[in-house]
Amino acid sequence: MNEQDNQWLDHLPPEILDGIQGNYLDSYAIALEGWRRGLTLKWHVKDNEKFKEMETWFVDEPGQLFSLFNGQRTHYFFRSRGDLVSNEAVQIGKDKTATKQILKQHNIQVPEGKSFPNNTAKEDIIQYAKQIGFPIVIKPKDGSLGKGVFTYILSEGELDFSINELKAQFPHEDIIVEKHIEGDDLRLYVVDNQVVGAIKRLPPNVTGDGKSTIRELVRQKNNDRKKNPRLINCQIKNRKEIKEFIGRKGLTLDSIPEAGKQIFLSKKCNISMGGDPIDVLDSIPNEVKELAIQSLQSIPGLTHGAVDILMNETNGELKKAAVLEINPTAQLGGILFPIKGKSRDIPKALVDYYFPETAPITIDNYSMYFPFYDVIEPLINRQSAVTTVTPAPVGKIYKKKYIVTGEVSNIGYHRGLRKQAFERGLHGYVLGLEGGDMEVVVAGTDPEMVDDFENGFYEDPERGQVEYVYKSNFTGYVNIGFEVKRELKTQIDEIKQMRKDLERIESDIKKSEKERRKLEQSLSWKVSTPIRIVGGLVKKVKK
Repeated sequence: MNEQDNQWLDHLPPEILDGIQGNYLDSYAIALEGWRRGLTLKWHVKDNEKFKEMETWFVDEPGQLFSLFNGQRTHYFFRSRGDLVSNEAVQIGKDKTATKQILKQHNIQVPEGKSFPNNTAKEDIIQYAKQIGFPIVIKPKDGSLGKGVFTYILSEGELDFSINELKAQFPHEDIIVEKHIEGDDLRLYVVDNQVVGAIKRLPPNVTGDGKSTIRELVRQKNNDRKKNPRLINCQIKNRKEIKEFIGRKGLTLDSIPEAGKQIFLSKKCNISMGGDPIDVLDSIPNEVKELAIQSLQSIPGLTHGAVDILMNETNGELKKAAVLEINPTAQLGGILFPIKGKSRDIPKALVDYYFPETAPITIDNYSMYFPFYDVIEPLINRQSAVTTVTPAPVGKIYKKKYIVTGEVSNIGYHRGLRKQAFERGLHGYVLGLEGGDMEVVVAGTDPEMVDDFENGFYEDPERGQVEYVYKSNFTGYVNIGFEVKRELKTQIDEIKQMRKDLERIESDIKKSEKERRKLEQSLSWKVSTPIRIVGGLVKKVKK
């Protein structure tokens, strides 16, 4: 995995995405690109401003709705979809049957199939499946993330079981039955009639090392997936399904595959269910790219989005390609963080499209970023309906790292350095180190201010005595603002002390409760009860 990480985008490293997952990752990546270009970035709560008119869902938790402003016009975004995609296009994309009908009207190849109302008798569905021929696929009409999709169904009995399972998961959804097409499962992302990203999605799989069981290989692979910002929450799960699938090949979870042998664990290719995203933009035929572009053009008002295609290719020759679905609000993580191949900069393509005047800008501040959860905290706490991110420093960024020795561990001294950073228009952090030293990183567009910050170490001798300053250029990423960090050991000690304090308080509460019960059971308490009652009545009368 580490070797593959080197092919990810340098300006979107995992270290600045800590804790940002799923749909939030899409929002942050696009917002960050626009913010770095000098656009005004705002985050919004549900139904704020233009979002009242846009098709959105599951947005009670902030972090998926944002806007970018260039001084003249504003564009609004829900996850990866901007306001230049019409609501009509979104509604069509959510309805797999409507999508297929439009594609067929434009002579675009789609799998043979039919939609059945949710109250259709199983016998009718099975009869249709026999008519088009096995293997087949069934799925809910309005599903996503591979939920409720049953692939490569080979028999009537298997279909009967799959229908029961689908109805249990989606009791009110119509059922789509399609002829299974053998081939590579592709997702292509199109922006303004250009394919800017493409991945092949492999079903969950492991590769043998000659000594580990399948169970152990799955555990190892899941640990690797945790290093990938897109796959961290897309673990290989569902042992029952895996057992059944590999059981057909005479394998169990305790089988030991030979070294280099790839073992597939399912037929489902969805990344969210453990599938692997592999970059194929440079290797897929141009005919497939044209098919994706034509498919997007066939949907009115759909200016950008993802097209899912099954491609059958033999010895480099395209045999067949059919469009499965179109997704106007697709997740971008698989294209941004493939396990093999190059990352494709979809956020750049989208911001280029919405704000073409910013496309020629040379971005020198790619090392700067903003803290996602700190920024949206006022929205989470319901203190505000919109929050504006501090503008990004525009221009070349100069950075320095200082290691300062001496008596410099005073937290007041560190906060004073933060004040000095703000006065100089600098960003960065101060971190107390074990032993009383400290690490300081500063960044800004004025090299003189960056160099001058060293003088600030000597301006507060009452709270910090400096012995020596070691300085060097800094090549890492810097958060907007200036943060006073605590050394890890100090944080651990503080947490331990807080736990001790909590235990002491709980102990005092228990002792007080015990004393209260003891008092209530005492003779003096029982004898004085009438007096307390009368006293209470007298107080009420006086009031």
